[in-house]
Amino acid sequence: MNFVEELRWRGMLHDIMPGTEELLNKGMVSGYIGFDPTADSLHVGSLAQIMSLIHFQRAGHKPFALVGGATGMVGDPSGKSQERNLLSEDALQHNLEGIKAQLEKFLDFNCGENSAQMVNNYDWFKNFTFLNFIRDVGKHITVNYMMAKDSVKNRIGGDTGMSFTEFTYQLVQGYDFYYLWKNHNCALQMGGSDQWGNIVTGTELIRRKDAGEAYAITTQLIKKADGSKFGKTEGGNIWLDPEKTSPYKFYQFWLNTSDADAKTYIRIFTLFGREAIESLETEHDIAPHLRVLQKALAKDITIRVHGEAEYEKAIKSSEFLFGNIGIEFLSELNDAEVIALFEGVPNFTISLSLMEPGVNVVDLLAAHTSVFPSKGEAKKMIQGGGTAINKVKISSVDEVYQVDNLINGKYLVAQKGKKNYFLIIAE
Repeated sequence: MNFVEELRWRGMLHDIMPGTEELLNKGMVSGYIGFDPTADSLHVGSLAQIMSLIHFQRAGHKPFALVGGATGMVGDPSGKSQERNLLSEDALQHNLEGIKAQLEKFLDFNCGENSAQMVNNYDWFKNFTFLNFIRDVGKHITVNYMMAKDSVKNRIGGDTGMSFTEFTYQLVQGYDFYYLWKNHNCALQMGGSDQWGNIVTGTELIRRKDAGEAYAITTQLIKKADGSKFGKTEGGNIWLDPEKTSPYKFYQFWLNTSDADAKTYIRIFTLFGREAIESLETEHDIAPHLRVLQKALAKDITIRVHGEAEYEKAIKSSEFLFGNIGIEFLSELNDAEVIALFEGVPNFTISLSLMEPGVNVVDLLAAHTSVFPSKGEAKKMIQGGGTAINKVKISSVDEVYQVDNLINGKYLVAQKGKKNYFLIIAE
C-alpha cells in the first residue's frame, strides 16, 4: 500500500513537500501528528487526522501521536481570531488521559517494528528554561520568517492583535518536530492544511540547527458541500466520547449527511477500498432514497468508535422512533441514553407523587403537561384513536395511568399520530 496514493485517491491530500513520496517509498518512515488537548475527548473533526495515522500505519510506517501537554498551555493561533483560554496542568493531564484512551481504539500500539507510539511534548518542555529555549531554538528562526506566516499576518492585521505567547507558538511546535526527529527518527509531520506554516517551521529548524532533512504532508480541511463547518450541529461538537455525544446521536450525525457529503466522507472516514466504495456509490445512485452510502458510512464509523453493541442499539433507537420496535426497548437504556434518544422531542416533567394514586389521561396530557393545548382537544383526538402512551393506543378518555405504567420507573412516551413524540418524566 502506497500511503500518499491512498490519501490522493481518497481526496485527503492537500500539500506535500518535494521528496516526501520518494522517502516513503524507500522503507518504513516514522511520522507524527499533533492533537490538541483542550478537551478530554476528541471530536469528529479530529477523525481525519486519526485516519491519516491509520493509513500511515497500514502502509507499513510507524505513527506517533503527539498530545500537546506543553502546546496546550500556549494555544495554536492558526485559524483563530482571538487567543484561547489557557488550561491548568491538572486539567491538561485529565484531557491527555481521555485522548490517549480514544487513540488506542484506532492505532495498533503492539504490532512490532511499526507499533504506534504516543508522546507528550510536556515531557521535553517541562525542564527547558526560557533562556535555553531562546538561545538553542530562537536564534535559528528569524522574526522575518515568522512574520511571513499567514497565521501571524492575519492576527497582527486584525482587531485583537497577537500576544507574544501565540507568536512563539510556531517555534514551540517547530521544536517538537526537531525533538522527535532527533530522538525518535521522525522524518515526517502530518496535519491539516492550516498547519502547513507550523510544520515547515519545524523542517526549517531541523535544516538550520542540524543540517537535517525532514518532510511534510497536509490533508484537506473537511467542509460540508454547502460550505458550512463539518462536525458541528446546533447542539455543538460531535464528540467521540459517548458521555458527551451518545452513540445514537453519533450514528444519526453520519446517517443524516447529504448525498454529496456522503460521497466525500465515505472515502475519508472509512477503511473501505476503492472498489467497495465505487460499488456502494453505484448502488446509491440507482436508488438514492435508500441512503445506501449514508448507512454504510454511519455503520462503519459507529462500530469503530463505539463498538458493535452500541451500533445495534443505535439502529434499534432509530427503529423505535421511526419503525415498529416496542416500548420494552427503552428498558434496555439508561437515563442518559433515554434523554439522548428523545433529544429535540418536547419533554415535560411531572411529580412522581401525581402518579401514585393514578392520574386521568386527559388531565395528564392537557393539564399536567402540554401535549395538548386543551382538554377538549385531548378528548377529541383520543376518541378519534390517534393518541398513544407507551406505544399503546389510548382507548378511552377515562383511562388512568399509575406508577406501574412508567418505563424504568420514570418515563411515559406519548404520541399524537405516528411521528409526534412527547417524553413525560416523572420524578
